[in-house]
Amino acid sequence: MTDLLDELQWRGLIAQHTDIDALRAHLARGPVTYYCGFDPTAASLHHGHLVQLILMRHLQRAGHRPLALVGGATGLIGDPRPSGERQLQDAETVAGWAGNLRRQIEALLDFEGPNAARIVNNLDWTGQMSAVALLRDVGKYFRVGTMLSKDIVARRLESDEGLSYTEFSYQVLQANDFLELHRRFGCTLETGGNDQWGNMVGGVDLIRKVEGAETHVMTTPIITKADGTKFGKSEGGAIWLDPSLMSPYAFYQFWLQTADADVAKLLKIFTFLSRERIAELETAVAERPQHREAQKELAARVTEMVHGADQLARVRAATDALWGAGDLRAVDGQTLLAAVKDLPAGDIRVGRSTIVDALVSTGLEKGRSAARRTVAAGGASLNNARVTDEDAPILATDMLAGGVALVRKGRRNLAVVRAQ
Repeated sequence: MTDLLDELQWRGLIAQHTDIDALRAHLARGPVTYYCGFDPTAASLHHGHLVQLILMRHLQRAGHRPLALVGGATGLIGDPRPSGERQLQDAETVAGWAGNLRRQIEALLDFEGPNAARIVNNLDWTGQMSAVALLRDVGKYFRVGTMLSKDIVARRLESDEGLSYTEFSYQVLQANDFLELHRRFGCTLETGGNDQWGNMVGGVDLIRKVEGAETHVMTTPIITKADGTKFGKSEGGAIWLDPSLMSPYAFYQFWLQTADADVAKLLKIFTFLSRERIAELETAVAERPQHREAQKELAARVTEMVHGADQLARVRAATDALWGAGDLRAVDGQTLLAAVKDLPAGDIRVGRSTIVDALVSTGLEKGRSAARRTVAAGGASLNNARVTDEDAPILATDMLAGGVALVRKGRRNLAVVRAQ
């Protein structure tokens, strides 16, 4: 059986760590309680948080016990960002976002069995701590010189905006979280993104000074593409896990568009596929790149993990219907509207407008004469069916779920019409 840390390193899920030999021995001795923190600084988790949850799942599958910390307290503060000071949100907003994150985490970890996951909220202990207690019982263990040397702190201090005491104190709160979880649950390992390294080792130092105990931290790398740019932005922004912020169809399409040069790396990080299966898909990319087998597998596995098998079936049906030989009428309205959201659109009058009107209204053709020539040449279709009669009206029965119809010029030029 492959060693757990070796497997995580092969998958590209480890960037930095405390003493690797000590950590390996610690994990081998028996079930380890570990934690990762998720701050509600937005209404949803995104693909970066998904990396952390996948790492947690690997550890949980190996028999270790996960604690998912939702930062109801630290979310009110916000960790320092390279780009500048965070806008503080009110307590009600943060509490609502914390609830959203909790529900998303519950869908991605296993909460049954001997190593069941547990969700904790640092507001439960931080909210009960007075300013005097924080300064006296925790703050005295921190040296300002060490705090100032942290990379993100140093960069912000050199910027024009500087750094507020609020964000500067974030590292104390995060370190205290590790201490509290160590005391309450015997937690001995913290995981997180590589940008959190400084805060995480602060917790290790605090526990050593206060409790005299050895603990460990392990970070995941910032995911980059083959060209060196940061992975994980779509045209609409972040790759959100909340379907109300990014539809399952758009989520699936994002992964489906992965470049050949990046897909093997992402399969290792974002799926639980075996080494053998990933090797097969790498071969497919090299020998049959036009089939996009690896991208389809990546998109399917990540979409199913985040949105479930039912949504995966829906988005696959919509993809096939729009770009393949699938049945458009089998696609539900919500999925279809999400699928056509970014297509050119136009309006028609049901019973009066024709395919010529639809081609012009959507901008697929610049004028009626050009539209007629396209129809005459057999290049126009409505709902994937070729239209040869330029005068035939578009009827109510032609409208699909969601109140739209799909117009196509040639094979790849798609648009959607809505009934006025």
